Amino acid sequence: MKVMFGTWLLWGLATAAKQPNILFILTDDQGKLIGGLDHMPKLQENLIQKGATYPKHYCSVALCCPSRANLWTGRMPHNTNITDVGLPYGGYPKVVSAGWNDNYLPIWMQEAGYDTYYVGKLWNSHTEENYNNPYAKGFNGSDFLLDPWTYRYYNAKMTRNGETPVSYAGQYSTDVIKNKSLGFLDEALANPDRPWMLTIAPNAPHSNGSQDAVTGATWFGEPEYAPRHAQLFKEYKIPRDESFNKIIDGAVGWVADLPTLTEEEINYIDEFQRCRLRALQAVDEMIGELFEKLDKAGVLNNTYIFFSTDNGYHIGQHAMQPGKNCGYETDINIPLFIRGPGIPQNQTIDVVTSHTDLAPTFLSIAGTTRDGLDGKKIPTTIDAGNADNKSEHVAIEYWGIAVPEGIYGYKSDNDSQPGNSYRNNTYKGLRLVSDDYSLYYSVWCTNDKEFYNLKVPNAHQSYTIANRHLGQIIPRLDALMMVLKSCNGDSCREPWRQLHPKGYVNNLADALDSGFDEFYANQPKVSFSECSLGYHIYAEGPQEFNIYGSGSTAKRSEGEYVSKSHRCKTWERYTKLGCRLLMQETSVPITPIPRTSDAAIHTNMITHFKNDTTFGQSAQTCSTDIIRTEIVNSGMHPLPLLEI
Repeated sequence: MKVMFGTWLLWGLATAAKQPNILFILTDDQGKLIGGLDHMPKLQENLIQKGATYPKHYCSVALCCPSRANLWTGRMPHNTNITDVGLPYGGYPKVVSAGWNDNYLPIWMQEAGYDTYYVGKLWNSHTEENYNNPYAKGFNGSDFLLDPWTYRYYNAKMTRNGETPVSYAGQYSTDVIKNKSLGFLDEALANPDRPWMLTIAPNAPHSNGSQDAVTGATWFGEPEYAPRHAQLFKEYKIPRDESFNKIIDGAVGWVADLPTLTEEEINYIDEFQRCRLRALQAVDEMIGELFEKLDKAGVLNNTYIFFSTDNGYHIGQHAMQPGKNCGYETDINIPLFIRGPGIPQNQTIDVVTSHTDLAPTFLSIAGTTRDGLDGKKIPTTIDAGNADNKSEHVAIEYWGIAVPEGIYGYKSDNDSQPGNSYRNNTYKGLRLVSDDYSLYYSVWCTNDKEFYNLKVPNAHQSYTIANRHLGQIIPRLDALMMVLKSCNGDSCREPWRQLHPKGYVNNLADALDSGFDEFYANQPKVSFSECSLGYHIYAEGPQEFNIYGSGSTAKRSEGEYVSKSHRCKTWERYTKLGCRLLMQETSVPITPIPRTSDAAIHTNMITHFKNDTTFGQSAQTCSTDIIRTEIVNSGMHPLPLLEI
């Protein structure tokens, strides 16, 4: 793949002695809602207060290995086809066989002239047996956590620069990672004329890789912490907001069938979360020491520091046991903080971004670009948050099962235990955020659909966008999801332009002009023919969508779609506002089923429909039929090895 180099001019830096350095801290399963960010004083002092906060940053898939593949390649999970944590659908062996070990960000950064270093967790299923078959490419220096020891906080094994793995039994893994990181930082600083990128990926606050010494059974236990933090957060309780221990009224799939948590379970998850907060304290201490070293070396002002996590986390919200794997805000909205040259201090940048955008952003810092990426450089100015053309969408996707953690969740020797895991958790999701609306829409592999209004309280009976009701909103979301579910490159970044190539539609509000009603009503719909555990394009319904005024499908075959009700015959001759004034609302408004409010994800309305429903005056009941399901093969699926 061609690499294009250009003149380096980035984020207010016109000139510099050398390209800026990059320090990237990537935690594991931290999330934002319940991530404990307020309890990390060094992070607050050195990064958040001295840099920019991105409150609308999302992961595209709420699972460790697929999210990291998305991050390191700048490509959507359906394009990496790394969709699980172990074979046959993911993990390091799949990364290698798919070719990503030869074509991802560390190698690109080296090609751009950077020295690259990495400490901690790189991939799931990166083990003692396969770490050298082949070696992970793209690093001047590395020290990787290896499975099945990655989540054993006091029994880690690591391989340094491809050497024989070393056991750190009895040592707290985050402290080990800190010391190794400081050592690589010294190595990088010893070459002042060379820019460097150091990624530090501790396993905290991921659940512990627990194992029964007698039976050998494994489960995801409470995270372990250093003894010096044992007395912290003794009185902490998970916030009892409106979502806590409340089933999402009207939800579909396994989420709808959850029992509420018992008092015993609530007491347990409170302690589980205390352990997560304690585990993060060693990460926070590491952050403080890294900043101190950068400052003393005189390179802090020429270093970009990024902080994020691979995916979000829920614990008690919606009556869920600890875990991830969902498309809800708890699991996909994640922290992103950036400090560096030209970055505004202690400011919030109000733009929608995702992990797909991180690789293009790192490359931009290095003064280069890359063909074929699905993301784009993250904006870094306050003005970007006020721009009329800012992006509003994030595509969400997931394949496989949902795995609850803790003693009431998954256990390798008890598949019959209720709540051990949840099948049929494959779905496509769409998150839209603008100044005027905030929503989440999903289509499950059972062909059930969910719609969540995350912005307007108590709008159950009169929800509209651009004065259009749900009967017209949903077809637009279906069409947008048709583009994004299999997008690549420009179609991921500018999906509306794929539907409207002339560029007059750039967001949902634009698409809601009534002249497009027939066009959207005749669009193919996202659907599934089975609940696969991995990405099988044959199971994911139609792959082509109609293009307005150009051709009948995404391939732009011959023929032209003409909307009989489109009263602006020459659309390009009118402004969007002018054309909108010529049109009248003709759709019949839907009366959604009222739902309970949900403060944790600010959900105020939930409506679900049967696939290909003709929208009438009331919401239809979801179909619960499962076309076909896959049975988990215990010999192939990596759960017993604690690879999640």
